[in-house]
Amino acid sequence: MRSGLIVKKIGMTRLYLEDGTHVPVTVLSLKDCQVVANQSLIKNGYNSVTLASGEAKPKNTNKSQREAFAKVKITPKQKQMEFRVSEENMIPIGSELSANHFVVGQYVDATGITIGKGFAGAMKRHNFGGLRASHGVSISHRSHGSTGNSQDPGRVFKGKKMAGQMGNRQRTIQNLQVVAADQDRGLIFIKGGLPGSKGSWVSLKDAVKKAVPSDAPYPAGLKGASNSTKDDNRSEVEVDDVSSDKNKVAEEVVKEEVQIEEEVKKAEAPTKKEAISKEENLDAKKQEKTEDKKEKEN
Repeated sequence: MRSGLIVKKIGMTRLYLEDGTHVPVTVLSLKDCQVVANQSLIKNGYNSVTLASGEAKPKNTNKSQREAFAKVKITPKQKQMEFRVSEENMIPIGSELSANHFVVGQYVDATGITIGKGFAGAMKRHNFGGLRASHGVSISHRSHGSTGNSQDPGRVFKGKKMAGQMGNRQRTIQNLQVVAADQDRGLIFIKGGLPGSKGSWVSLKDAVKKAVPSDAPYPAGLKGASNSTKDDNRSEVEVDDVSSDKNKVAEEVVKEEVQIEEEVKKAEAPTKKEAISKEENLDAKKQEKTEDKKEKEN
């Protein structure tokens, strides 16, 4: 699980592809998106990265925030977001992310605050059909009708579709495709529309329902750094596996040599015993012969 990005919505335009077709895209700006804090599994119970983007004037930030940014040697930022990541995708504090974090053709999920449209009636807000425009309806054609029941239950159920504030809600659109990315200017072009007005903040993450491309940078697309890919990580793992296999083979060879030496020793041990027993038999025969000679002489 990789980190996401904090981007600012600039507006919409169109891009022409190689085959001549044009694609409506949303232009997102990525500037000064840096890591300001890390949360580890040991200390906090989970792994995450806190990103901050957009320069803020020191006079417009409170004292505690100024001290927090000064502690990590980063200028004050306007927007902060926290992204859950896996342990191997943790990013050092102070690192700046670039537009090459997402690969062209990759699918992402965008989360933002929708455009607020103020107080709206039930027909506009929930697409109601309204009341009958005939006799008997006393100038209440656009009302939402009855609100609740009688004495039982004697209240209005939660979630009742009524008039109220329209928009200004956090919404996520999934499976949006990255059409292009300009690393030098810090621009990302996403196919289709995104929630939010011009100048609003949007968070981009790897699509949950789509696989992450193999050529995506790991742990993230960092500015001014050589980012490794998943294949590079796999190759390193394969090299480690090969070296470990070689070590295992060497250990097995050494074990076999030790076993052979032990078997040779075991094989030699009975021959030595036989030789000792033969020598003892010869000594016993010699003693018998000497004793026989003495008896004959006597």
